[in-house]
Amino acid sequence: MRKILILFLFNILIINILNAQQQLRIYGYVVDEDNRGVEGVAVGVDGTISSATASNRNGYYELTTEKHDSLLLVFSLSTYQTIRQVIYPQRNTLSITVVMQPAVRELKNVDVTAIQRQTSTMATMSAKNIRLTPNVAGGIEALLITAATGVSQNNELSSQYNVRGGNFDENSVYVNGIEVYRPLLIRSGQQEGLSFVNSDMTENIAFSSGGFEPKYADKMSSVMDIQYKRPKGTEGSVSLGLLGASAYFGNSSERFSQIYGIRYKTSSYLLGTLDTKGEYKPNFLDFQTYLTYKISPKVELAFLGNFSQNRYEFIPQTRETAFGTYNMQQNYKVFFDGWENDLFRTYFGALSLNIYLNNDLKMSIIASAYRTNENEAYDITGAYLISEVKQDLGENIEGAPLAIGQYHEHAKNTLSATVANITYSGEYNISNNKIAWGITGQIERIYDKINEWKCIDSAGYSLPYDKDIFNLFYSLKSRDTLNSVRTIAYVQDTYKWENSWVQWTAIGGLRSNYWSVNRELLLSPRVMIALTPFWERSFSFRMATGVYYQAPFYKELRQIVDDENGDKMVALNRDIKAQRSLQVVLGSDYYFRAWGRPFKFTTEAYLKLADRIVSYELENVNIRYSGLNDAKAYTAGIDFKLFGELIPGAETWLNFSLMDSKEKIDNKTFIINGKEQEWIPRPNSQRYVFSMLFQDYLPTNPKYRLHLRTVFADGMPFGAPGSDYSRAAFRAPSYLRIDIGASRAFEADKDKLMNAKWLSVVKRIVLNVEVFNLLDINNVNSYYWVSRLDGLQMAVPNYLTGRMFNFKITADF
Repeated sequence: MRKILILFLFNILIINILNAQQQLRIYGYVVDEDNRGVEGVAVGVDGTISSATASNRNGYYELTTEKHDSLLLVFSLSTYQTIRQVIYPQRNTLSITVVMQPAVRELKNVDVTAIQRQTSTMATMSAKNIRLTPNVAGGIEALLITAATGVSQNNELSSQYNVRGGNFDENSVYVNGIEVYRPLLIRSGQQEGLSFVNSDMTENIAFSSGGFEPKYADKMSSVMDIQYKRPKGTEGSVSLGLLGASAYFGNSSERFSQIYGIRYKTSSYLLGTLDTKGEYKPNFLDFQTYLTYKISPKVELAFLGNFSQNRYEFIPQTRETAFGTYNMQQNYKVFFDGWENDLFRTYFGALSLNIYLNNDLKMSIIASAYRTNENEAYDITGAYLISEVKQDLGENIEGAPLAIGQYHEHAKNTLSATVANITYSGEYNISNNKIAWGITGQIERIYDKINEWKCIDSAGYSLPYDKDIFNLFYSLKSRDTLNSVRTIAYVQDTYKWENSWVQWTAIGGLRSNYWSVNRELLLSPRVMIALTPFWERSFSFRMATGVYYQAPFYKELRQIVDDENGDKMVALNRDIKAQRSLQVVLGSDYYFRAWGRPFKFTTEAYLKLADRIVSYELENVNIRYSGLNDAKAYTAGIDFKLFGELIPGAETWLNFSLMDSKEKIDNKTFIINGKEQEWIPRPNSQRYVFSMLFQDYLPTNPKYRLHLRTVFADGMPFGAPGSDYSRAAFRAPSYLRIDIGASRAFEADKDKLMNAKWLSVVKRIVLNVEVFNLLDINNVNSYYWVSRLDGLQMAVPNYLTGRMFNFKITADF
């Protein structure tokens, strides 16, 4: 594989040299008198059409044309004076930046910005960057890790993410104004498969890491708002790689538009890099459609549909994990027998009726339903040996055994859930105000059956040891049904005004939520103020505050208790209260140009004070709540983000975050670093996170591009299972992952390859070679605890995936 990669890069270099001898590449920026990028300027060589292009939102343009002794370059836009510039190219690449003068001086107050100003806590980002971003999960969520503030991840197998100390359940996702859900039983990234959001169908992404508007859900961490495409004509794409395939088709007419997306993912090749060897058969399938039909100029009908199936089959065989320090190395060997077979099916449909009474008033009625059927079954035995590893003349020699035993894990769990709702919402523009409102009625029906147990035999004794009876190490049986009704309403106003020195934006409103299970009415006031002063340097500032609740769902209610026989069972705590937090977010953006290119530097500081917290334990992606409002917590931190074009025409993100997040559980004390402490790190507390997405290309031919994605984050807190005093007593090693990709684009009318008749309908082909985990670092996902012969427990790390290569080809038509 390494030879193939070297040969591929060598061919790129040779082809690039041959192409560069025949063509001239011209690139640069079009700016106004204030040095801000001008979008939509037509740039071309006089007398040619095929090489014409237009400047993007940052004012950047690039074109390729045949090289001559002299060329006339033309820059034109209706609101600016046309620029005609004669050039005499001596090289194969030229950088030209021009300043456009307004065609009419009275238009000087028209503000064309290089980067969109952020006037709320919702930041927007482009979906186009996800296609070539190297990531294992392959979803939109991978873009959030590098493009959004306060977002972190420490498991590349999962599409889930943490935001400012919160867990996965505290993030809400909307698609076309409709909240979507994730399966409930998934406990590992290997089972997870595809996320709901289809990146091929995505047009716009908006994301907030906190302090969001009242119209968004009762969650405490973040909101992601996705808008799917409405194609202007016929379009489509097909992608095929070693980790799966996808296809997209879109079409529209005067009254009807339709898009379809299908995705298939198989991660067996990737899972082969794990320490646990065996027969992996993960197969994940997802189909989505979004249809719109204009009944009349003022009435529109829309439908969003989804079917998803995650099937995970696994027959483990062996595992061997080396761990410990250089001076005290140890080896963990396991021989398995058994199987795992999981199946998760979800169905989702939403029908929307949008009514545009006039330019100022819009109303919508949305009816949606979500159904999930989840089955998890496994029966696995393992015989293990932990031994010392000694160094002898540079060779590793297995030493004395430290732990010998076997275990047997069994589960047969099923869960089905239905969530159906109907929503009426509206927007009304009046003067400088935009008033928005909505009311939702929702029913929830859940059936959950649990039957799982674990037996451990260590050194010939069953744990926990009792000379008279045989004990299971862990056992849980339960059968529960939950039927509930939820009512949600919100109202908010967005008010914008300006004077001679500043532009103001204020958003304020109230959100309410009533749940029939705990009979609790939640009132969530939220306020946000943003200002953009008309200074010589471009700054904007914002502040958001409010009371945010985490409205309980089924998982938070599950409390593990003992029955009359002493066995574990699940009891639903119907008196549980919503988790509550007071949040304050202060942010600023500084827009500037460096090296003639646009940049944006963002700073956000935040504080979250929370009570009525439902404590939980985290293993892999499985969250197990205590079922009690047994804690209070705080989270404080600061995020920095630099966004811009370090390389002309190639966007780059740099993120760095510092955070302190701790909780206090029922006035208990815990042992951390040998000291008793009441406040301990929360399960998702990462004190620092650095992430980067860097893009580059060959200067003489930008069709050859490089994409580098880096994540460096603090390790998660953890402790021994079943031991309250050692909860969060340790911290896993830092998570470091570097993924890199190289791509070559072939475009119609520009590359000879595309002149073939069978490619006549293809606009673009992209070949992409990726290397995941470039440095082959053993990142720790979680720990498996083993009892030694002397009675002590040992934490054996569960490592994530190693280095692997991927090849992908994408065609647009």
